[in-house]
Amino acid sequence: MIYSGEMNMDKDPFKEYLRESEPNKATKGYVWSTAVGLQAVDGLKPSQYLIDTAIQNIEGKITLKEAQSLIESYYNERPVRVSDNERTEEADKVSSRIAELLSETAFSFSPNEYIAIHRKLFRGIYKHAGKIRDYNITKKEWVLDGATVVYGSASELRATLEYDFSQEKDFSYKGLSIEESIHHLALFVSRLWQIHIFGEGNTRTTAVFFIKYLRTLGFFATNDIFAENAWYFRNALVRANYTNLQKGIHETTEYLELFLRNLLLNEQNELQNRNLHISGLLNKEKVDIQGVKVDIQGAKVDIESVLSGKGSNFSVKTTVHIHRLFEKFGFDEVFGRSAVMELLELKGSGASKLLSNLVKADIIEPVSGHGKGKYKFKK
Repeated sequence: MIYSGEMNMDKDPFKEYLRESEPNKATKGYVWSTAVGLQAVDGLKPSQYLIDTAIQNIEGKITLKEAQSLIESYYNERPVRVSDNERTEEADKVSSRIAELLSETAFSFSPNEYIAIHRKLFRGIYKHAGKIRDYNITKKEWVLDGATVVYGSASELRATLEYDFSQEKDFSYKGLSIEESIHHLALFVSRLWQIHIFGEGNTRTTAVFFIKYLRTLGFFATNDIFAENAWYFRNALVRANYTNLQKGIHETTEYLELFLRNLLLNEQNELQNRNLHISGLLNKEKVDIQGVKVDIQGAKVDIESVLSGKGSNFSVKTTVHIHRLFEKFGFDEVFGRSAVMELLELKGSGASKLLSNLVKADIIEPVSGHGKGKYKFKK
């Protein structure tokens, strides 16, 4: 059977298995739920074929190795390749490999283990799988309003990685309260991630390594926190590594600690990405535009209510694009393809496709009197 569509990740397809009384099913459900959920850190979604195959494994109909073999064969035999934009093949293969790694108990707390995890996850997908980057990088972050974290220098990556590992290895958790332990764990994982020793795939590699490390400390998380909040996890890592003194913004692990408290202590702290956006710090007060009071936070709530009201199944990346467009133009300003291309750094075809999809979803509407191809958000 050929599956062409992506699954709806608004609902975790493995959630029912997390509540299973049968331990083996619950563990497999957690492993697959986490593996699939982590793809969201790069805006990826798995195929329905991957989900169906995973469920067969959870229910004991096939082994994990057989599931992986089916996924590999599915893409080897598939007549039509998935578009580069959707990267569904990457999501499927990496999900199955994460499931395998999280099912294994073997683990070594070392830089080599960290690098080996990247190699296992991305072999045949990235040419640089398991290789330390030899160039410097920047990444525009939505949560930083387009700014970037200062990542590790290419000339010092191995030395920095080994230093962070040696520091953690020498650290003693003895006598620490759970709050102090979680704070230190947040510092460790945020520093490890900040090095960004690979060209791509750093967050997924860090998450898998971190989960396995937590087990050696006695933390066996079996909930859906990673599955449902993977993008929040990445944004929290970003905020833990960004300072802008001119704007009064300081690096903080507070958001990462909320995530870890939910993960490790089963707390119910609110994990909303909009709370991490630096505009929450920059726009605490209402601003007066042409005599009209506008509440920035209220505007964000408005667009989220619009999105939920339309019931559209947008990818994480498209949702981010919608938020950025709305933050720029609101309900009243008119915009066209060129403005979308400039703001979101999309090519013409990508901007046109996005606009078309938003019109179809009844999110934006065409307007007249402003030239051809102009739109605004629909109230």
